[in-house]
Amino acid sequence: MVDSWATPRDEPGQRTGGPGRRADGSGHRTGSGQRAGGSAGPGADLHLDLPRGGGTGVRGALVHALRDAVRGGRLAPGTRLPSSRSLAADLGIARNTVADAYGELVAEGWLTARQGSGTRVARRVVPPEPAPPRTPSPAAVAATRPTYDLRAGQPDVSAFPRSAWLSAARRALTAAPNDAFGYGDPAGRPELRRVLADYLARARGVRAAPERIVVCAGFVQGLALLSRVRAKAGHREVGVESYGLDVHWNVMRGAGLRTVPLPVDRQGARTAELDRSAGLRTVLLTPAHQFLTGVSLHPDRRAAAVDWASRVGGLVLEDDYDGEFRYDRHPVGALQGLDPEHVVYLGTASKSLAPALRLAWMVVPDHLLDDVLAVKGTGEWQSGALDQLTLAEFIDSGAYDRHVRGMRMRYRRRRDQLVAALAERAPRVRVTGIAAGLHAVLQLPPGTERSVVQGAAWQSLALEGLSRYRYREQRRPDEPGPGPDGQPDGQPDALVFAYGAPPDHAFTGALEALCRVLP
Repeated sequence: MVDSWATPRDEPGQRTGGPGRRADGSGHRTGSGQRAGGSAGPGADLHLDLPRGGGTGVRGALVHALRDAVRGGRLAPGTRLPSSRSLAADLGIARNTVADAYGELVAEGWLTARQGSGTRVARRVVPPEPAPPRTPSPAAVAATRPTYDLRAGQPDVSAFPRSAWLSAARRALTAAPNDAFGYGDPAGRPELRRVLADYLARARGVRAAPERIVVCAGFVQGLALLSRVRAKAGHREVGVESYGLDVHWNVMRGAGLRTVPLPVDRQGARTAELDRSAGLRTVLLTPAHQFLTGVSLHPDRRAAAVDWASRVGGLVLEDDYDGEFRYDRHPVGALQGLDPEHVVYLGTASKSLAPALRLAWMVVPDHLLDDVLAVKGTGEWQSGALDQLTLAEFIDSGAYDRHVRGMRMRYRRRRDQLVAALAERAPRVRVTGIAAGLHAVLQLPPGTERSVVQGAAWQSLALEGLSRYRYREQRRPDEPGPGPDGQPDGQPDALVFAYGAPPDHAFTGALEALCRVLP
């Protein structure tokens, strides 16, 4: 690398006679004007490092060096630069190279060029150089990441059927019609809606025509769409179970709906209490497997929810997040089958396949369909058409049924391991909610939940207590919340253990670590 006052042939102490050099070879600039910051004379003295020799990289290097000099403050606003002829001679490069570099920086706004004034540094506010990105060391990342992540709502993503999915994707792409590569229908690809209608009727007892199915980019998007539709229709409240995910409650609140909690006990949500709120016309339920307590909604309460919706002109939003995974008996059929005009069925591939697919679906009553599509068609994020076609092929070929059967057996084995280990090593802990789903609730002795969660963190276990999922909005600090056992204090101590999340090779270690922290 050489400075701008040296030619490629310069050597220290050698006389060159070139412009900008003293005849004595001292290396001090004399012929090209003032140093950076000056405004008189033919131009500023520049100290730039460029590659030796010519080549196509010289122009880019000159642009980069000048831009850095301006950004770093070495060339102050208003500083006049040497003429292209003078700088080219100093650097031993072609004049056109310098002229092109000046022109690019003028176009970018770093320099200005006016007739009779020469080329100067633009008078502009130059932002400071951004700080280098903070990249934590691998050791720091490993120290903050738990060894076992046992938080609820996660499937075993290591079991994703990659080969079968890839085969389905190839077949789907080969057979895809040309219109699949366009912007698409807000309702989703017709191939997927047709296949879903058949599958949901067979596996979940859902009554749906393909035209009433709307494909969404995840359950939360479907919930947000329905919340906006209800708010637009003038509704202001939505009932929610007293145990659930705050992200769902916040989505509905964000649409302008006030959430009203329904107590949960051993028979599920107390749907008879829907009539207690005069303005309530919408309720979100998890009938097949209550999230988080794990109970199924009692048949009488299922009937009460549907009767309420029919009587008041209301709407039940049925979250069937893990309906395929039931172990001790046949899956409980969808609530939607009892009254398709007052129940919206919501399903997802996030638990049965993987959350990364961002594929979910709603079966919408006919009277709401146009409103839902109108909202979804106003710029809402849509799932990719090729992923939809792949899922359609995956279901139609029977691969989806085979995968679900295999995962059901895998999760059941883990559940049985959990129950056996607790019976042997933590007999004071009672396990509930294990008839279905991907998690279990471990009932703890009173007053121990917080200490067990803290102890789990020391064992590098990511675990959450049941209180994390308890509804809290609009409750007085001294007011007890409803509990899954319906006790007056309503505050049972419990852990939520997601046995579905760890891969097979890690489950034994996770179970050992869990047993070490239980009372």
